[in-house]
Amino acid sequence: MLEEACQVLDLPIPQLYVRQNPVPNAYTLAVQGNSPFIVIHSSLIELLAPAELQAVIAHELGHLKSEHGVWVTMANLLLLMSTSTLGGNLGRAMYEVLNTQLLLWQRSAELTCDRAMLLVIQDSRVAMSTLMKLAGGTTRYCNEMDVDEYLSQADQFDKASSTRLGRLMRDSMTASSTHPLPILRVRELKRWSESNHFRSLIRSGKPLVVSSDANLGNEVE
Repeated sequence: MLEEACQVLDLPIPQLYVRQNPVPNAYTLAVQGNSPFIVIHSSLIELLAPAELQAVIAHELGHLKSEHGVWVTMANLLLLMSTSTLGGNLGRAMYEVLNTQLLLWQRSAELTCDRAMLLVIQDSRVAMSTLMKLAGGTTRYCNEMDVDEYLSQADQFDKASSTRLGRLMRDSMTASSTHPLPILRVRELKRWSESNHFRSLIRSGKPLVVSSDANLGNEVE
């Protein structure tokens, strides 16, 4: 499943490792001068179906395709410079501004990688069920989880967020997070799966390129 995902995204095949860990998770590391690699926790293998596991791998490959690690490193260096060079109240103010923008970009980057996931597996329901299980699935009850019900909750969340108080509550939930709320990721993934952009990429039959993070800023709010 790794080789197939790399072929779709036009990427060299990275190393893949499984780590014993009870918390379902996966991550990608790319160190300068070394081959990048993906780590999958053993509990993730127990939780997900094979197609969903490939979806997680594709999401991690999206980080490599977009070179997110490079940009995060550069942004963190800017954060350090803002405090060490400017110092005082000005340095702290600059740090807060830069950190807020970095977190917004990181949330957008996660949506980019969700799109990479969908480009590989080309099944929106599998992609959405993957995100749903990662948000709160258990091996005991994962078969009872309902994607349609989860999407209904996303609609209710949108309605609740349409008021001023709702927007304030939503923003407070995401302001310090590197990831969008899971329910918003599922909603955005469904929207993109129904878009002409997604359909044209699938019809092209060429190695696929994920969307720019810069175009996703409004979707994580």
